Amino acid sequence: MNLFETYSARIHAALAALAERGALPAGLNLSRVVVEPTKDPAHGDLATNAAMVLAKEAGTNPRALAGLLVEELAKDAEIVKAEIAGPGFINLTLQPAVFTAILKTAIEAGADYGRGRAKPQPRINVEYVSANPTGPMHVGHGRGAVFGDALANILAFAGHDVTREYYINDAGAQVDVLARSAFLRYREALGETITIPEGLYPGDYLKSVGETLAKAHGPSLKDKPEAEWLPLVRQAAIDGMMAMIRDDLAALGVVHDVFFSERSLQAVDCNKDAVGETIADLRARDLVYEGRLPPPKGQRDEDWEDREQTLFRATQFGDDVDRPLLKSDGSYTYFANDIAYHRSKFTRGYAEMIDVWGADHGGYVKRMQAAVKAVTDGQGALDVKLCQLVRLLRNGEQVRMSKRSGDFVTLREVIDEVGRDAVRFMMIFRKNDATLDFDLAKVVEQSKDNPVFYVQYAHARCASIFRQAREAFPDLDLSPAALSQADLSILTDEAEVGILKIIAAYPRVIEGAAAAHEPHRVGFFVHELASAFHSLWNKGKDSPQLRFVNQTDRKSTLARLAFVHAVRGVLASGLAVAGVAAPEEMR
Repeated sequence: MNLFETYSARIHAALAALAERGALPAGLNLSRVVVEPTKDPAHGDLATNAAMVLAKEAGTNPRALAGLLVEELAKDAEIVKAEIAGPGFINLTLQPAVFTAILKTAIEAGADYGRGRAKPQPRINVEYVSANPTGPMHVGHGRGAVFGDALANILAFAGHDVTREYYINDAGAQVDVLARSAFLRYREALGETITIPEGLYPGDYLKSVGETLAKAHGPSLKDKPEAEWLPLVRQAAIDGMMAMIRDDLAALGVVHDVFFSERSLQAVDCNKDAVGETIADLRARDLVYEGRLPPPKGQRDEDWEDREQTLFRATQFGDDVDRPLLKSDGSYTYFANDIAYHRSKFTRGYAEMIDVWGADHGGYVKRMQAAVKAVTDGQGALDVKLCQLVRLLRNGEQVRMSKRSGDFVTLREVIDEVGRDAVRFMMIFRKNDATLDFDLAKVVEQSKDNPVFYVQYAHARCASIFRQAREAFPDLDLSPAALSQADLSILTDEAEVGILKIIAAYPRVIEGAAAAHEPHRVGFFVHELASAFHSLWNKGKDSPQLRFVNQTDRKSTLARLAFVHAVRGVLASGLAVAGVAAPEEMR
């Protein structure tokens, strides 16, 4: 049950009734009417902007329209009070029974509470991580991995058909550099003393690739010309790096459905030339032409190579300038490859695409969105979510170096030190476009100042209450079916009612997080619920009538256990979509 959907429908019905009796014009556009929580609980439970957004179209002023709507809504038995606020907003106060009914629904629905109805279309492709396969992932990659994975979880929970995809950048010059670096490690594995020259990858992580090559080929590659060993070593290095990346992602609880090779888009290794095919398609629609570009802003004219180029008409789709598709040597630009890749997504059935990128790719967003509009003929949409930097700290001091990579702290080192749950929760406990300070010492503290501990502890407390109840009442039926039949009208304390209203908001939080592509909303929500629950727990210390288990009152115990069961279920659900464990006890 989505409380906000329910009352949105009732407001629509009230507006239709007013139109039917001639108090309002028929056919008003209701698309901008929203129902949301009031900013201040003292003003009621729900607020709507209906009168504000419809007054002009209705030919009246907002307060006059609000008066008509308040009069109509007052007929609803579940609405205690409907009041006009300010220039024409309407605040609604609901009967307490509305919230206990939602609590009963949450108990009965169990893990499905808050789950959206199935939405088979549009199919959504979420592409995230897509780190170059040239070494281990760093903490910044981890933020994108968690963000993308949590977003995919939320979209799926909201009812969407979601595919999780990783784009392997295995076609650029960087993979040839990787191959040359791996070849040195191969020679090292054969017993040579090597020096890693500047420009190659120095990390120890390539030693295993060198050892694998030495075991498979012996010294046979050593005296071959580069043109012969490079393709073989390149593939071995990519395979080795991707195995390492998959392993690191698995440690973070991230599993992709599709690993898509950039190289597969090009006319190599018996592939068809999907990039050339894409350019030809755009050219046939007069979206590619031969022309010249001015130098980029801030670049001196003498540094600019003024030449005729093959250009995509990106400005026709909202970009700042048209974009080159071929380099001076005739090879494809990265942008041309990326256009073909996104065209592939569309032809595979994904009209809605979400890309999760690092903040350093911000300048690439408009051109890629322009390209998607072009290759899908306006039928596809691309949303790019940029994840800002992660500052890794230990007790407030910045951490920079890694034993494994040589120049940055790897994601795996962080997971091994603080655990998957701490990494995942903290990565979405801040909006993706804000820089994140991740303190290795703080995220393992067992205190209310550590958000992940605070939320998991709330779930563990719920579990401990049930263990206590089973000791106090061994014969009490604590099944969800029995709990849903408890007399929930007992739950009248202000703190209890406040938590009931938070639980009622969960389906809306899921729907909003999915629509806005903002996983942090779920992180904030479970923290709010946990905080409210801890406060109620503490209140029970001073008010025995609020204690969850009362050995002299089975009726109130059952009602409060039903309440705790719902809190526990919603916390577990929110943690699950974040990819974080919901422990039964804290050790």
